[in-house]
Amino acid sequence: MYPIGVIKKYIFAKNETYSSMKKENKLFKGKTLAILSGGGDTPAINSSIESIRNRASLVGYKVYGVRYGWKGLLGDGDIVDLSNQPYNGWYGGTALRASRTNPFPSKRNPENRVPQILNNLDKYHIDVLVTIGGDDTNGAAKRLYETEGIPVIGFPKTIDNDLRTGTMHHYEGQEIEAVLCPGFPSAARAVTEFAARIKTTAESHSRIIVLEVMGRDAGWLTGSAIYGGADMFLVPEFEITKERKEFFLETVREAYMKSPKKTLIIAVSEGVRWYDDDKGKVDVVYASSEVDEYGHPRFGGISGIIASEIDNKLGIDARAQITGYYARAGECRKYDRRLTATLADKVVDLLLREEYGQMPVLNKIVPYDELEEFNTSSIDMGKIGNMPLPDEYYDINKFKFSGAYDDFLSNILKHPRYIDFNYDFPVVIPEK
Repeated sequence: MYPIGVIKKYIFAKNETYSSMKKENKLFKGKTLAILSGGGDTPAINSSIESIRNRASLVGYKVYGVRYGWKGLLGDGDIVDLSNQPYNGWYGGTALRASRTNPFPSKRNPENRVPQILNNLDKYHIDVLVTIGGDDTNGAAKRLYETEGIPVIGFPKTIDNDLRTGTMHHYEGQEIEAVLCPGFPSAARAVTEFAARIKTTAESHSRIIVLEVMGRDAGWLTGSAIYGGADMFLVPEFEITKERKEFFLETVREAYMKSPKKTLIIAVSEGVRWYDDDKGKVDVVYASSEVDEYGHPRFGGISGIIASEIDNKLGIDARAQITGYYARAGECRKYDRRLTATLADKVVDLLLREEYGQMPVLNKIVPYDELEEFNTSSIDMGKIGNMPLPDEYYDINKFKFSGAYDDFLSNILKHPRYIDFNYDFPVVIPEK
């Protein structure tokens, strides 16, 4: 046995050695990371902000929020401190607000506002910038990284789900390039619920309802109406020419006549390219002639035109219903909540390696339980681009989504079940 005094001396010496080995400060103490969100809102932006803030704080960053997207880095700046503050990531939208401000010259605004951004990054001592957005917001961030050397990390955001992220979907031996961005899962759930609710009024009046869903260039979100009972679909990827319009209307007539309840729900993307009889050409329907600073017009109203043509040409009662902002509004759903946390874990990896100009993405389409950092990677922000529906997901001859898309969606929504009125009544024949 060693004397107690010797033992205490040994323990003290060991503790002193361990203490000298400890880091006194967190890795990025004294550094500041700022987060901004640009473009349209989604139900998952606040969840993204909270997840990124929490993880950046753990490694020592002070975390700021830039309000109103790139606009918050113009003029005197509009910056708030997110460090050590409560933040409700379940609440939809973005507490930092958003705008469609483009820091680079555009047709709508020819002024180069990059010097203002550089001045504010320096004035507020911002070391790293995380931009939550789509192709436009993150494209501008990537350009600032390449031309000005600003350390940026992008974070995906879109309900349209049309960013090229290189996420693979494995289905029946096929490897299909797909996409999965924060915001889409919550919006898809909302569209599913909307379609299921509108179905009851369509059945009550033996009516066709043309349901318009957001989707400027891609039909990912429109397809989610399949889980709400939608019967047919039109998407921007496949334009409706004069010949295809005639075929579509005939398909609608046949489907309606075969329907036991004499009703159909037809989900259409707002960006559907539709043949205009008067103009003699295929075009989109614009809700406004104005464009934003990235040159994008505002679509809307295609459902009314299609419903009118069904009514006039087929003699079947048809009405239009625009889902509008319903899909992008409201709370962050469970799948989105975990998806944002998983991608934020990857942000920490990029910060630790100081690998800027990158955006975290999922490697493959996975169910909720497999949303983990080991299923993520990152891509160069300059390679984001737009990603249309793969051909494997849509049958252009039946105007329906395929089994492959159903499998893709089932990973996210798990085949939600809604009440259906699946019985009929015997017809009473009067006695003679």
